[in-house]
Amino acid sequence: MRGLVDKFDAIMIPGGGVRAGGRLPAWTERRLERALERQSGEYLLTLSAGTPHRPAPVDSRGYQMHESRVAAEYLLRRGADPARVLFETCSLDTVGNAYFSLAIHVLPRRWRSLLVITSEFHLERTREAFEWVYGLAGAGGPYQLQFEAVSDAGLDETLLAARIRKEREGLRALHKVMPRISTLAEFHAWLFAEHTAYAAGAAAAAPLDAITRESY
Repeated sequence: MRGLVDKFDAIMIPGGGVRAGGRLPAWTERRLERALERQSGEYLLTLSAGTPHRPAPVDSRGYQMHESRVAAEYLLRRGADPARVLFETCSLDTVGNAYFSLAIHVLPRRWRSLLVITSEFHLERTREAFEWVYGLAGAGGPYQLQFEAVSDAGLDETLLAARIRKEREGLRALHKVMPRISTLAEFHAWLFAEHTAYAAGAAAAAPLDAITRESY
């Protein structure tokens, strides 16, 4: 799963939030810039519709601005080949990033070697979520997954500390679920029956404090 390679079928970039007017947070731009540096012909796949932790901004027409589409447009402005830029607008969290990237793009394209680039504060949970989902029976593997983090340097220390605490909480929650799910079908059933971001009728996730929310 973690065998090192130099060439990938795709480089995937999880979303890190989007602000009014389509402004991307500095940590998201770092992920995208690293993807551009690492690309040598691979597809660039940006991930995430948004987050349940804060309202999505809207464009001048009143339509939702999806994190992944705004990120894809950033890549295009930086000179990326439009034929090699894809995005995904279904996921609302990290485990959703893993599942929807697999279901929407990786399986149809028959990709096998993938690089995931995210922030240092987000790396551990990203690695565990992707390796779990991509390693499930029925997921079409085996896959070669590699992970790379961009620095958290320059982020507000209070914000970063709050987000690291939230990442640890998320990882503990993930660890409670993982032992009882071993197939993609079981994962699908859990995601759409129990997960607060995807299950019809599920109670909304508890609101975050203002500092932690600003990191999404």
